[in-house]
Amino acid sequence: MQLDNHQDTSIDGLKERVLELAKRRGFLWPSYEIYGGVAGLWDYGPFGAMLKHRVESAWRDIFVVGESALPIETPTIGVEELFLASGHLSNFVDLIVECVNCHTALRADHVVTEYLKSRGIAADLCDPGIAGACVPSSEKTQQLIDSHGITCPDCGGPLGKVHDFNLMFTTHIGPGTQRKGYLRPETAQGIFADFPRLLRFHRDRLPFGVAQIGKSYRNEISPRQGVIRLREFTQAEAEVFVDPREKNHHPRFDEVANVEINILSKDFVGTASVKSACERNIIAHEYLAYFIARCQEFFIRVGVRESRLRFRQHLPDEMAHYAVDCWDAEGLTQHGWIELAGIADRTDYDLRQHERQSGLQMAVFVPYEAPKEVERIVVRPNMGYLGPKYKGKAKQVAAFLSGISNPEGAIVFDGQVVDPEGYAIETVRESISGDFVTPHVIEPSFGIDRSIYTILEHAYDEDTIDGERRVVLRLSPHIAPVEVAVFPLVKALNEKALEVFRLLRRAGLLVEYDDSGTIGRRYRRQDEIGTPFAVTIDHETIENSTVTVRDRDTTKQVRSSIESLADVLREMLVHGFDKKSF
Repeated sequence: MQLDNHQDTSIDGLKERVLELAKRRGFLWPSYEIYGGVAGLWDYGPFGAMLKHRVESAWRDIFVVGESALPIETPTIGVEELFLASGHLSNFVDLIVECVNCHTALRADHVVTEYLKSRGIAADLCDPGIAGACVPSSEKTQQLIDSHGITCPDCGGPLGKVHDFNLMFTTHIGPGTQRKGYLRPETAQGIFADFPRLLRFHRDRLPFGVAQIGKSYRNEISPRQGVIRLREFTQAEAEVFVDPREKNHHPRFDEVANVEINILSKDFVGTASVKSACERNIIAHEYLAYFIARCQEFFIRVGVRESRLRFRQHLPDEMAHYAVDCWDAEGLTQHGWIELAGIADRTDYDLRQHERQSGLQMAVFVPYEAPKEVERIVVRPNMGYLGPKYKGKAKQVAAFLSGISNPEGAIVFDGQVVDPEGYAIETVRESISGDFVTPHVIEPSFGIDRSIYTILEHAYDEDTIDGERRVVLRLSPHIAPVEVAVFPLVKALNEKALEVFRLLRRAGLLVEYDDSGTIGRRYRRQDEIGTPFAVTIDHETIENSTVTVRDRDTTKQVRSSIESLADVLREMLVHGFDKKSF
């Protein structure tokens, strides 16, 4: 597998052409356009909504059906305690700076990077490492603004002080200020809050996975990359709860062991199998490698070019506070390499944090294959001494002493040392049948909107047919918003064409009917929205009940009987255009 490290420059202004097509053909529209629009908010038009639905269905097919990660849905509004536990209230921040003159709020590290890049100066907001892989420092960012005299990119005015800005949208639950809430910045925390019930649902056994597709919200400071950086976006996440002692033994690892992936890490750059990457300790363990392979399977299925897909390992200085190893699936676009998904080992961080915040146990009892005999040092309360000594508190002290295991040194209750006469220390042998284990979480998390933009850019193409320029979206048939278009060659054939249209619709195919304009114009319209096949009803149809089937990519045509048409099209949607199918 050859990694394409160069952006496609064969089509001038590719990203502008992709967005123009997306707007014109009903894939993506700026939200609230009649009121001037809002940065970071986009609508999906009719074809875009169908495309998005089919991309999500492909994700469910791999992670819900294929991995048995059963889906749940949790609210998009979270209570304050949830985000206190997760660390989002303190850690979920970007650097912000405001122009003193025009009062525009700007992402400070982006302003500095773009300014220095435009002048050929190496940006040094943090340790260089791998390009694009660092967490900016507020101190270094401020220092660079001051030392280079960086000004507002909009009006040229001076910039204020750099400070942290929390990216969560704040709200209140109920009237007035009864309870503070936040729009969730990720779907994961709702799953973690449901862990006790999910554990009971899965009969207290590990491993198990939970999936969720839904909206998340981040109050981005100055989103300027179209649909790449949004304030409201769709995530598809799976949280896989595993016994930490079993992370290097995925039961289905053999299925993906030989899958080749493009790797960019601190220790290795190139192509390797996931098995090799595990054996060489490039990827931390089998569970992480397994889901990296499944992640690649998804992206290839929905039309991301394999040569423009890589997996980049986070450097230590950019690793999330909860992760021990994390990889980004990145797609190469005209915006550069952009993150499409993250595959992280979140350890037991989230469950332990929610355990502390809620006071509820977030552990799993894992039985041994056979009971074990162990020695344990216990404390036996002496009520004959404790009663007269502590009177009304004697039972409380006794319960406290009974709960101590393997004591070391003096025993202190309520700030006072308990007299040794009040208890005895004994060694006992007992049989134990298992341990309580706090699961670790392996999380593949996908940005659906970024993925859809990448799919559109990778699918966009221009060629020449019969001396005429053609724009074509070479979308995978798995996700095309329309699978088959039906055309009557002339108006007199409308009735027969509608009969074929209804037949294919009853067969479960995504079909569009079009009798407007010349047949060439109709082909071009369907090519632009990525419809794989077009069926034309012509005069031969009346004579022998056959139709013309045209392939989008090659524009080749063959004839098929109406009787077998639905089966033929289903076969072609799976295996491609092949005359032998007829």
